[in-house]
Amino acid sequence: MKNSILITGGRVIDPASGFDGNADVLIRDGKIEAVGKGLNGDGCELLDGAGSIVAPGFIDMHVHLREPGFEHAETIETGAKSAAAGGFTTICCMPNTVPVNDSATVTSYIVQRAREVAPVNVYPIGAITKGSLGEELAAIGSMREAGIVAISDDGRPVMNARVMRRAMEIARALDITIINHCEDLHLSAGGDMHEGPQSVRLGLRGIPSASEDVMVARDLLLAELTGARYHVAHLSTARSVAMVGFARSRGLNVSCEVTPHHFAITDDELCTYDSNYRMKPPLRRNEDVDAVIEGIVSGVIDAIATDHAPHAGSEKMQEFERCPFGITGLDTAVGLSLSELVHKNRIPVARMIALFTTGPANILKLDRGTLEPGAPGDVTVFDLDTEWTYDVQQSFSKSRNSPFHGRRFRGGPVATVVGGSIKWTRT
Repeated sequence: MKNSILITGGRVIDPASGFDGNADVLIRDGKIEAVGKGLNGDGCELLDGAGSIVAPGFIDMHVHLREPGFEHAETIETGAKSAAAGGFTTICCMPNTVPVNDSATVTSYIVQRAREVAPVNVYPIGAITKGSLGEELAAIGSMREAGIVAISDDGRPVMNARVMRRAMEIARALDITIINHCEDLHLSAGGDMHEGPQSVRLGLRGIPSASEDVMVARDLLLAELTGARYHVAHLSTARSVAMVGFARSRGLNVSCEVTPHHFAITDDELCTYDSNYRMKPPLRRNEDVDAVIEGIVSGVIDAIATDHAPHAGSEKMQEFERCPFGITGLDTAVGLSLSELVHKNRIPVARMIALFTTGPANILKLDRGTLEPGAPGDVTVFDLDTEWTYDVQQSFSKSRNSPFHGRRFRGGPVATVVGGSIKWTRT
């Protein structure tokens, strides 16, 4: 039977429904049919989930696929294959392509190309402004009709507060989430890493925490003014966590995400001048990492997203000060989250699953992230204990710019099921 599968014997955890127990998951014709014990899977493909956790398909709401324009670094196909191997069934791609995804034409190209070559669901995120230049609003309405699920100039913050206010008003009218890369470019200009004792010690130009904090503060005020559904991308500082928490306590419709590298490593790692540690926001100090983890524990942080940012080796392997910002992240996100959050008893595994499912699904209003009957048949199967070593050379991504090459992990993806079809299994 096409796109039908019975996943047997696993521990099923669905934060959306609160279900947590040993059960089978039956998918017929690409949709969840039932979750329970002893289900009849006649005519279905079988997948043994014994010893594994069976969860709703993981969603990564912050990925750079580079196509169109930078296919030498990544394509929709290779990025989506890397996502499947990382345990993700759905990814949302940022608009900083060439041309920028600021029109229905580019949005339609991405949607169609993904249908043709991607093993996972791909949702485009459209630009806030034309060319992501921060000056004139993009064709948000027509992009919405073409398939975008949010708007963002990610990679470039919207510096002009008046433009951001207008964008928020339109986003509210269209019932779409607006996402900002929070960075004051005047404060961060010329910086290479987090500004602090380490940057002084290494002789590298600093990017102060304030460059993020002042933009978060501005946007929260604008969100209160406009009533927009506002999301902070890749939050990384203690003050930003506190401000988002305060805004939520006042009833603002705001959310935020954090990347695995911002809760797994600190600016101490830069002592080798390895360009794979150069990213924006930069790796922060221990105090910020602790605050980010506390934000995850307390519920202030809604989602984990990779900010998968592939760069070709010829671009990334330059002097630290000259190479582009960004690292790949799809392959290691689940492993890092298990290692740093679950195995260190900071959060239960159900909370980790929520950060990859109900969190992003609610932020973007996607009809995914649950195993309720009738939902799309997307499932992530992972285990908690199998030890493995990450080899960046084995990645499906076209780029190799990861600081986690050679890192030992405990637990990770076992199988990825999209629309009732197995797209990847661990060998």
